[in-house]
Amino acid sequence: MAKRDYYEILGVAKTATEDEIKKAYRKLAMKHHPDRNQGEGAKKAEEQFKEAKEAYEMLSDAQKRAAYDQYGHAGVDPNRGGGPGAEGFGGFAEAFGDIFGDIFGGQQGGGRRAGGGQQVYRGSDLSYAMEITLEEAARGKETQIRIPSWEGCETCSGSGAKPGTSAKSCGSCNGSGTVHMRQGFFSIQQTCPHCHGTGKIIPDPCTACNGQGKVKKSKTLEVKIPAGINEGMRIRSAGNGEPGVNGGPAGDLYIEIRIKQHEIFERDGDDLHCTMPVAITTAALGGSIEVPTLGGKAEIELPEGTQHGKTFRLRGKGIKGVRSSYPGDLYCHISLETPVKLTEHQRKLLKELDKSLRDGGERHSPNAKSWTDRVKDLFK
Repeated sequence: MAKRDYYEILGVAKTATEDEIKKAYRKLAMKHHPDRNQGEGAKKAEEQFKEAKEAYEMLSDAQKRAAYDQYGHAGVDPNRGGGPGAEGFGGFAEAFGDIFGDIFGGQQGGGRRAGGGQQVYRGSDLSYAMEITLEEAARGKETQIRIPSWEGCETCSGSGAKPGTSAKSCGSCNGSGTVHMRQGFFSIQQTCPHCHGTGKIIPDPCTACNGQGKVKKSKTLEVKIPAGINEGMRIRSAGNGEPGVNGGPAGDLYIEIRIKQHEIFERDGDDLHCTMPVAITTAALGGSIEVPTLGGKAEIELPEGTQHGKTFRLRGKGIKGVRSSYPGDLYCHISLETPVKLTEHQRKLLKELDKSLRDGGERHSPNAKSWTDRVKDLFK
């Protein structure tokens, strides 16, 4: 039976990040772990667990993933002698060079060979944490950020060699950037440990860039934050990560969103929640009150005798998420406020009101009567 595609097994796209691959594997491992599956479906669960484990082991390794993306299962199966375009053991070594890794201690990361035989590596991804307000998250915004970047060294014109000198061809690999190592029957092509795949040695490196041919600076990047973005979401800026090696593509920049705590609202998905203080007299008599929203103000009608903790729902006054068709709702939670610092006249009025309410009996305080009855039943 033909093996299933590793990306299909984990349920991720071929462009999935390392974190996405790891999360997908953990989810499947928890679901199909033998300890969690006993009885009739145990055998099938064990096979699915092993399948997911194999897929993760291949795709979590940058070099193995690069070989798999290029050659498919033939690129990561040590029992198969040669992949596409391979002939005999020489083709096998060509296809599997990245899988065995740079045993001489060369650069990490998925690599491929350029036309001249040098190893080409993609640059690393960068992460940037951006803090925005709840209002900015709801409406979206355009802003600028400063990120590190690399530019060609002006002192050595990007050669990496001290002015007046030049780089020399590496004697270990004869300028190819790779060397061959024999392991039993196989001849494995690896990155040269002396020139690290560049094919050149710089006897007298430039002091301005330490022989790298480039210097680290910073640049301004325009960032567009979509309306409705939520805490923890990431914006990908392609090609703005670290530069590649030997002409390899640059990595990506991931901008991770952090939302500042709001003074009034708490966000729950697309919904908003707020606590509204209301005077006892207003709650008792009822009437209209103004409540804040992200877009201004709204009114709600309090019925007579509104109790503490009562929640009012304002439809469509929440946030429209980036993947939502409609905005969420605003939930307004009533908090009764007890008056403080009373004058003698106010105290007298409250005492008269209290006496009048007590004389009226349980019809004024149905909840208190019910609670008292339950307490009496408890101690019978």
